[in-house]
Amino acid sequence: MATPDAPGADAVASKERELAWLKTITGELATQTIAQLEETLPWYGDMPPGRRSAVGLVAQTGIGSFIQWYEDPSSTPWIASDVFSSAPRELLRSVSLSETLQLIRVVVSVVEDRVAPRSEALREAVLHYSRDVAFAAADVYARAAEARGLWDARLEALVVDSILTGESDTELPSRIAALGWHGTGEAAVLVGASERSVDVDQIRRTARHSGADVLVGLQGTRLVLVLGRMELEAKEPGGGVPEPAPFAQIAAQLVDHFSNGPLVLGPTVENLVEASRSARAALAGIAVAAAWRGSARPVEADDLLPERALVGDGLARRTLIEQIYEPLGRHSEELRETLWCYLDNGRSLEATARELFVHPNTVRYRLKKVSEIIGWNATGAREALILQSALIVGSIAERGRRRPSQKD
Repeated sequence: MATPDAPGADAVASKERELAWLKTITGELATQTIAQLEETLPWYGDMPPGRRSAVGLVAQTGIGSFIQWYEDPSSTPWIASDVFSSAPRELLRSVSLSETLQLIRVVVSVVEDRVAPRSEALREAVLHYSRDVAFAAADVYARAAEARGLWDARLEALVVDSILTGESDTELPSRIAALGWHGTGEAAVLVGASERSVDVDQIRRTARHSGADVLVGLQGTRLVLVLGRMELEAKEPGGGVPEPAPFAQIAAQLVDHFSNGPLVLGPTVENLVEASRSARAALAGIAVAAAWRGSARPVEADDLLPERALVGDGLARRTLIEQIYEPLGRHSEELRETLWCYLDNGRSLEATARELFVHPNTVRYRLKKVSEIIGWNATGAREALILQSALIVGSIAERGRRRPSQKD
């Protein structure tokens, strides 16, 4: 007569036989899995030999771990995670989560086709284990993504700080590339105040919708955005590429991400490596923006050149000289003299004409020529202030250069 524990003894014996059988076909399963990977996954065949070997190692580890798990199901969390512990770090970076799940599907399919016909218990074990391995893969990639996100944030802060301080080195381009920067060509820096809880992802979406990539730096209550143009594509097949939006227009779309206070856009520079010049101008503009009652928001740093020059900003003085004073002198001393007289006479055409002994229309023509050469119009109140500041700063600098030669 059979004892009550006989069925349990039979189940244990059956499981031991299945375990012994599984161990004998481990090599066969591994070989079939590699062949199936080559046949069904094109990306596997395109990999370098070293990475193909690493993927194969992961597959073999999965098969071996399944056998251990079948022997002791309570070890599921550790065994499933061990499947990916054998993968080198560069493999996790080069194989996406989607490709990893494809790999798991191939391994499970091979194992299931081979062992499922032997018993229902083995088929169910394969299904349960494949679920645990899939969750383990998702966990590994989630933790890797989290670590990458923290690393990217630190690297981005380092790049923005280098741009602000102007202490860029030969490593700056590689750091920018590591961040996945999509900007090409021109760049500009936007500086203002913001809360600590700024939504960085929304800033990126707004900028990219406007055709710009962005680096974000939050330094206390100061928010720094480094903007770069993205390469635009034609909206319709065969259509032309749209004109990129001016940085001033892009900055206007980002105003809502800043809190109240001055918001200054630095001048456009040729590329991101030179963005420190735009950053210096923007920071100098922030310091004096409140001195202009009617300033826009955002305001361009070059529109604050007089205020910046008054507080000793060397970059502002050089800009006034290089963009206004010297170009006028190179073109015609007559134009520069006419501008001096016009501004000294309270922007009166008649008074200027009398002082220069010319017709008012001649003064009007010369002022138009000045505007064409330097881009500023002397008939506007604000632009007249900028032009007069340039004449003063340029004249002082020119006399300073002449003085040593006179002593000699």
